[in-house]
Amino acid sequence: MHLFEEDVGQPTNTTQVKLWDVEAGKATQTWRMGDEGVVSIPDQQVGVVWPSGRSDGLVISVDLSGRLNYFAQGTPKPVRVVDGHQRNITAVGIHGEASSNGSPATLFTGSYEGRVRAWDISTGTASAIDGESHSNQVSGLASGSSHVYSVGWDDTVRTIDASATTMTGTAQKTSGQPTGVAHLSSGTVLVATSSGIDIFSASSGSKLGSFSTKYSATCIAVPIDGSTIAVGCDDRHVRFYTLSSDKTSIQEASAHISSLTAPASTLAFSHDASKLAIGLASGGISVFSTSDNSLLTSRWSAHTSRITSIAWRPDGQFAASGSLDTNVFVWSLASPGKRVKAAGAHKDGVGGVVWLGEDKIVSVGADAAVKTWAVKGLV
Repeated sequence: MHLFEEDVGQPTNTTQVKLWDVEAGKATQTWRMGDEGVVSIPDQQVGVVWPSGRSDGLVISVDLSGRLNYFAQGTPKPVRVVDGHQRNITAVGIHGEASSNGSPATLFTGSYEGRVRAWDISTGTASAIDGESHSNQVSGLASGSSHVYSVGWDDTVRTIDASATTMTGTAQKTSGQPTGVAHLSSGTVLVATSSGIDIFSASSGSKLGSFSTKYSATCIAVPIDGSTIAVGCDDRHVRFYTLSSDKTSIQEASAHISSLTAPASTLAFSHDASKLAIGLASGGISVFSTSDNSLLTSRWSAHTSRITSIAWRPDGQFAASGSLDTNVFVWSLASPGKRVKAAGAHKDGVGGVVWLGEDKIVSVGADAAVKTWAVKGLV
């Protein structure tokens, strides 16, 4: 008979997982986590299991940082380490070009406790982002040419080197709690906050200016390679802005969208910038033409709670959405009353959705899971 023990060790020792021979009363295997003689809080073991139905003696533990450590008896170190999140995943984004099979170069996710992870979709494995991350919930991720930008409820914007998967530079303070982030092709990063919109340099990370809005900004979006800025406000309006030539301020356009039944919770431009989908805090989704702000459809209305994310398929004919109601839907402009659904996709709510090519979606949620879906039955 064998027994497992999780050992946090003495102050000068590393954390351990031990396998005991109960009858003999002694440990037959000890796995030490972290560096010898160094106290490492993230390596503290908080759970261990011997999966049933297996004959290979596999042992799996989970540590305080959320990593799953796979052990094989007779080996001194884990044979595999699976990184990920422990708490609600609240933001998701893609960086890099899609490959021939539809998988992006890297998927980035951010979670409630402030952690950011980079995922290899082809293998389903994640790696931690080196450097100091957020101390509170990650509320948005935006991709630039070589960097990814994250904002969090610690009221900061941070820059990630996408290829090196490490934080670069220093965190920059925002004027208020961030509700969204967007990257402009002009080389600027815009952060929507409860106070307005902050403007940062994408290259240096330094703050270039701020724009105080009369109403709190609830979300922000910019089209791919575009300069138009759409901002949702808590007065049930979506306003449009343009960046000044010196990149230190923005100017409000005369046109805006005001026929909303609730404040916008998320915005998404189609890839050709001809359409803007507006997800509402009440659960509805409306789609407008950007040429004249005319309503294309308001029939994407099956969600029953706050819309957390909308992502357009590259062809602009379909869009995926996630909501706090736990569901993921795929909508059609040609047949707005029909939808493809993944009901109960994430327990306690969906945190974000993105497309992988034409027929795959990645969703993240409050269950700390990253899921890939094959989309079928589109009409």
